[in-house]
Amino acid sequence: MSTLLLNLDFGEPPPKKALEGNAKHRNFVKKRRLLEQRGFLSKKNQPPSKVPKLHSEPPKKGETPRVDGTWKTPSFPKKKTAASSNGSGQTLDKKTAVSWVTPAPSKKADSVTAKVDLLGEFQSALPKISSHPTQSQKKDLQKKSSKKNHPQKNAPQNSTQSHSENKCSRAFQKLPQKMVAIDCEMVGTGPKGHVSSLARCSIVNYDGDVLYDEYILPPCQIVDYRTRWSGIRKQHMVNATPFKIARGQILKMLTGKIVVGHAIHNDFKALQYFHPKSLTRDTSHIPPLNRKADCPENATVSLKLLTKKLLNRDIQAGKSGHSSVEDAQATMELYKLVEVEWEEHLVQNPPKD
Repeated sequence: MSTLLLNLDFGEPPPKKALEGNAKHRNFVKKRRLLEQRGFLSKKNQPPSKVPKLHSEPPKKGETPRVDGTWKTPSFPKKKTAASSNGSGQTLDKKTAVSWVTPAPSKKADSVTAKVDLLGEFQSALPKISSHPTQSQKKDLQKKSSKKNHPQKNAPQNSTQSHSENKCSRAFQKLPQKMVAIDCEMVGTGPKGHVSSLARCSIVNYDGDVLYDEYILPPCQIVDYRTRWSGIRKQHMVNATPFKIARGQILKMLTGKIVVGHAIHNDFKALQYFHPKSLTRDTSHIPPLNRKADCPENATVSLKLLTKKLLNRDIQAGKSGHSSVEDAQATMELYKLVEVEWEEHLVQNPPKD
C-alpha cells in the first residue's frame, strides 16, 4: 500500500496584528476580545437587540436581570442615524435589530478601519448621561448659593458718617413718641422762704397736648407763695395733691423718655429727682437755638426772650404769674426748631451721665 500524505489546514487564524490607534481604542479592543473569549459576545447566544454592559453595576430603576448576568436596558430613541463602516446612515428603531451590536464576521473584521468605525458607532448610539458634580464643584455651588442668599454678609462695613445718619434717622422716628416737655412752679418754704418747693407741675407731649397738670402741696409749710412769678395762691393748695403722691405720678411719666425743659435742673431739684443726661434736652443750653435768636451761643437766655424772638409770642406777661402749661408748650416748640441739628450733634457727641 502506498503511503498517503494528507496536508490538512485546520484554519489556524493568522497572527494577530499589533493593535493600532490611541489608548482608548486599544483598551476597547482588549475588553471586547476578553468578552468574546468568555462567550458573552457569541453570535448564536447573544440576541441582536440586547447590549451587555461592560462593567458590573447595580440595577437601575426599571431594569430587570437576565440569565446571562446582564441587565435589560431601555431601548434607544427612535429615528437616530449612526454612521456605518461604509459611510451610509441607518435609522434606529425600538423594534428593529441593531446590527452593529453583534456584527457578522466579514473579511474586513480584523482590519483597523473596521474596529475604529465600530467604536464610533458604539459611542454615538449610547444615551447621553449627565455627569454628577464632583466634590469641588459641589463646594463651589454652595458658596455661590450662600452669596446669593446673603449678599451683604461679606460686604464691607459702611462708613462712620452713613452709620451715624442711619442712627439719627432711627432716633428721629422714635422721638415724638418718647419726648415730653416739663415745667414746674415753685413756692418758698423753710427759713424766710428761701427753699424752693414744688407747687405745680405740667407735662405736655411732642404736639403740646397736656399730659399732666396738677397743683402739689409741699411737705413743709409755705412761707412765700411767689404769686408774681409762680401764679400760686392760697386757694390752689386746698385740694392740692400731696408731694409724695404727685412725685410718684410724675416720675412714672418721665422714666425712659426724653425730657425737654428750660433750666430743667431747677425742676428736677424740686422733684428730688435725677434724670439721665442722655435723655435730657435743656433749651437754655442749646447753641443753635441761641444763634437763631442772635444771642451769644454760651449765654443763658430766658424762655420769655427766646419765645418772643423765635416764636413771636409773648409769655409770662402781667402780674398774675406764669403758666406752667404755657411755658412747657413754648419749650417744646423752641426745641423743635433745632431738633434735627441738635440730635445729630448729640449722636456724634453723646453726653456722659
